[in-house]
Amino acid sequence: MIRVLIADDQELVRAGFALIIDGRDDLEVVGEAGDGAEAVRLAEEVRPDVVLMDVRMPGTDGIEAARRIAAAGNPARIIMLTTFDLDEPVVAALRAGASGFLLKDIRPAELADAIRVVARGEALLAPTVTRRLLDRFAAAPPPAGTSPRLDTLSGREVEVLTLVARALSNDEIADKLHLSRATVKSHLSAILMKLGLRDRIQAAVLAYETGLVRPGSGTS
Repeated sequence: MIRVLIADDQELVRAGFALIIDGRDDLEVVGEAGDGAEAVRLAEEVRPDVVLMDVRMPGTDGIEAARRIAAAGNPARIIMLTTFDLDEPVVAALRAGASGFLLKDIRPAELADAIRVVARGEALLAPTVTRRLLDRFAAAPPPAGTSPRLDTLSGREVEVLTLVARALSNDEIADKLHLSRATVKSHLSAILMKLGLRDRIQAAVLAYETGLVRPGSGTS
């Protein structure tokens, strides 16, 4: 059973999400918060697997709440929800420790699937958000030289990180590099540990920000 905490300042929105989640045999709502501060408190209290977090809330907003939850070492995976398809909240949320970013007009079945994906430790972005995120990096001037943060990685780890940034799954990376899936997972774990990152989506953002990968460029 995947345990979900819902954080949104609109009661009707929370009720709608709760109806969708509790209607699935493998999902259950374990708490509801009306603002970011309450979300942080409940996340510590009920220890959910996944938090559905609205970006815009009064007082402590969703991005700050996500940052506090991640900083506290809480293992909960956070999906940010918004009615706006904007660039800056996406990047800020991912840096804060979010594992996914979805628009509120997502269909019920897609929301349930998104919760399952994030609960498995994977990451996701709405397709429109992904396109805008890549456009943002494409418009930025390329960094000068390689980031010192990447110097700690082995050559193979750099290859894996590059393919993660290209949105390849572990199975696809294994096939491309002629490795076992377990070896790919081991490399990814080492990358996250060395770079101090929470999950593969933060690794992908870092790859673009450091210039390791540029939108539109190919992979070897």
